[in-house]
Amino acid sequence: MAPMTSSPSTASWGAFAAAEPAFADTVRRRFQLHKHHVLATLRADGSPRVTGLEADFRFGELLLGMMPDSRKALDLRRDPRFALHANPGPDAEMNDGDVRVSGRAVEITDPAVIARFIEEATPPEPFHLFRAELTEVVRVGLDGDFLVVESWRPGQPLRTARRK
Repeated sequence: MAPMTSSPSTASWGAFAAAEPAFADTVRRRFQLHKHHVLATLRADGSPRVTGLEADFRFGELLLGMMPDSRKALDLRRDPRFALHANPGPDAEMNDGDVRVSGRAVEITDPAVIARFIEEATPPEPFHLFRAELTEVVRVGLDGDFLVVESWRPGQPLRTARRK
């Protein structure tokens, strides 16, 4: 698959993983704990829409697949901004932290990439497939009595804030 480029204010998952491999691995593993997550998109009137979504890490990318002409797909085609929140799990403990990413979703239309995705992931067809171009990645967790907030933005180092 050809390398996917990003605008200066966004980064592909691969670029994020290259810049902060340990943090990217933590975030990916957190998303992979559960199948369904929460996607926020923008409606035509600018109000938020929140829906369920499965996130897929494949080809060095964070991929977002959805049913054809679903409201969330139409939202992203009109305005690609999104936020994706990892499923917090069945209880209030959140031992693995709270993880979310935001950015712009770019629809994948290349037949070769779509065919490769179908071969590897066997999704129900037809579908829309978007790749995430990240503007921010955040993890909030606990370390003893401290709330720890880790955040990353393209072109910046990982920031960690500890609050009591």
